[in-house]
Amino acid sequence: MTELMIKNKQLLLLLLWMAIALMLRFANLDSKPLWTDEFSTLVFSLGNSFRGVPIDRAIDLPTLLQPLQFRPDAGIGDVLNHLLLESNHPPVYFMLAHWWMRLFGPTEDSLVWIGRSLPALLGAISVPAIYFLGKFAFNSRLVGQCAAAMMAVSPYGIYLAQEARHYTLGILLVIASLFCLTLAAKKLQQRAPLPIWAALLWIFFNCLGIASHYFFVLTLCAEAIALIAVIWLQFNQKLETSNNQQPNIWQFQIIWRLLAVALGTLAGGLVWVPVFLSNKYGSELTNWLVSGDRTFVDWIAPIFQAGAGWITLVSLLPVESPNLAVVAGSAIGMTIFLLWALPLLPNALKTSLKTPNYRLGTVIFGGFVLGAIFLFFSFAYILGIDLTRGPRYNFVYFPGAILLLGAILAVIYSTPTVKSRWFNVPAVEIYGKRAVMLILAMSFVSGITVNSNLGYRKYYKPDLLIPIIREVSSKVPVLIATTQKTHVEIGELMGIGWEWERSSATDFVADVTDVRKKEEVKAFDSPLFLLANQRRDGPEIAAGTLDKTLSQLERPLDLWLVNFRAPVNLAAQKCQLESRQFPAVDGYEYQIYHCF
Repeated sequence: MTELMIKNKQLLLLLLWMAIALMLRFANLDSKPLWTDEFSTLVFSLGNSFRGVPIDRAIDLPTLLQPLQFRPDAGIGDVLNHLLLESNHPPVYFMLAHWWMRLFGPTEDSLVWIGRSLPALLGAISVPAIYFLGKFAFNSRLVGQCAAAMMAVSPYGIYLAQEARHYTLGILLVIASLFCLTLAAKKLQQRAPLPIWAALLWIFFNCLGIASHYFFVLTLCAEAIALIAVIWLQFNQKLETSNNQQPNIWQFQIIWRLLAVALGTLAGGLVWVPVFLSNKYGSELTNWLVSGDRTFVDWIAPIFQAGAGWITLVSLLPVESPNLAVVAGSAIGMTIFLLWALPLLPNALKTSLKTPNYRLGTVIFGGFVLGAIFLFFSFAYILGIDLTRGPRYNFVYFPGAILLLGAILAVIYSTPTVKSRWFNVPAVEIYGKRAVMLILAMSFVSGITVNSNLGYRKYYKPDLLIPIIREVSSKVPVLIATTQKTHVEIGELMGIGWEWERSSATDFVADVTDVRKKEEVKAFDSPLFLLANQRRDGPEIAAGTLDKTLSQLERPLDLWLVNFRAPVNLAAQKCQLESRQFPAVDGYEYQIYHCF
C-alpha cells in the first residue's frame, strides 16, 4: 500500500470518527432540561444580568425569564461587566459564546440548541485534535486513531459536550497544552532546548486555559508532575536519550526555556487573582464542594465518586432509567463488561511501556493522569474540598486518560489474541481486533445512553415537577417561592419557569372539551414567582418576605415552597399544608400550602 493510500485511509477513518462524534453530540441536544449552571452561561453570554430579576416581591413568568432574551445591542463589555461582578468564572468562554449567540440571534425556541451547540461543536473538534496529539506523542497513526475513536464515543465526553458550559473548550486547550508538553519531553530526550515559538505557544495556551476555567491550573500542576517524572527517568537513564550530547550551555538553555514557560504562565495566571479574590460570590457558589464535619461516608466517598467517573470514560448503560428492570439489566451488563475488559488493561499498559515508540508517551500521559488524580485526592483529604463530587471537573485530565486508552487499545489491536483472566478463573480468549471493537461498541451504546438522557441525567428535573404542580393546582392561582442567596437559586426557579413555558398549557388541557372549563384552567396557568432574599445574619427575613407577599395576593391561592431554606409559620395567613404525599423530584424539595 502506497503512502498516499495510507494517508487517504487514515483521513477516511478520522472523518468517520468525526461524523460519529457530531451525531452523538448533536442528537437530542435541546431535549434535556436546562440546569442552573447552564442558565448562568446563557444569561452572561447574552450580555444580560441576573440582577434585573426582582427579589422580595411576586413576579410573573416573563419577568423571571427576561434575562434570557437576546438583545442585539448587548456587547462584550456587558458580558465582562455582569460576569465578573456576579460570577466566579473567567470570561474567555463567555465571550466566545456571546459571539456565537450574535451569529445566530437566538429566539425562545432556538436558545437552548444554540447555547449547547457551541460546546457540542468544540467537543467534536477534540476528535481530530486528540488524533494528531496521539500520533505525535506515540509516533503511531494507530494510537491516534484509537484515541480519536475513543474520544468520539466516550460517554463522559458526550455528557460534557451536551451542556451549555465551558468544559469542551477547556478540553481543547488541555490537548493544546499537552502537545507542547510532549514536544518539550521529546526535546529533553534529544538534549535540545524547546524552540522559542513552542515556548511562547505553550504560555499562550496555558494563559488561555486559565482564562477559560480556573481549574485549568490543576492541568498545569499535573503537567509539571509529568515533566518532573520524565526528567527523573532520563536522569536515571530509564528513558532513551539521544547520543548527540550538547555542550553545557545548551543544558542551561534547556532548563531556562522551561523556566521561562513556567514564569510566563504564572504571570498570566496571577492576572486573575485580584478578580477571583474580589468576587464576593465565590465562596457561596462553591460551598457544595467543601466538606464539613466528616463522617465515614465522607472519607470513602471521593474514592467511589472518582471510580464512577473513570468508568464512564468508557461505559455507561441506562443505570438511571426510571424502569427498574432496565436499571438491573444495565448494571449487570456493565459489570460483565468491566470484569472482562479491566484485566486487559494492565498487560497492554506494560507492553506500551516496553514498546520504544510508545514508552515516552505512556510515561508523559501516565504521569499526567496520576498527577491529576493525586491532586484531586489531596484537595479532598487535605483541604476538605471534594472535587470528585463534580465529575465534570475531570475535564482537566480527560484528554490524558483518552490518550492512555488509545495506546492501550492500539496494543490490544496489534495483538493477535488477548486473554482476560481474574486470578485462577479460566481465561476468556478473544482476537485483539475484536476486543477493541467490543470496547468501542460499548462506548458507542453508552454515548447513546447519555444523549437519550438515561445516563448523566441532569440533577435538576423541573420537567418532573411541572406536571405535579399542574395536577394539584389546576384550578387556583399558584405562587412558587424559594429563598435566594446567589444567581444559583434564580437559575433553579428559571428552570421551573422555562419548563412551564415549554410544556404548553394547551397540551395539558387538550383533553378538556368544555370551552368554559378550558378557559378557566388556562387563566391560572401562568404562576407567580417569589425570590425571598436570605441572609446569614437574619434567616427569618425570608419568612417575613413570604408573609408580606402572601398578604398582598388574592385568595384562594396555592403556595409551593421550592428549596425554601427558612422556617415558616403560615397559620396567620390561613395556609394549610397539603397532607398528601407526592413523588420526590431531584433538585427540588417542595411543600404545598393551600391558602384561603
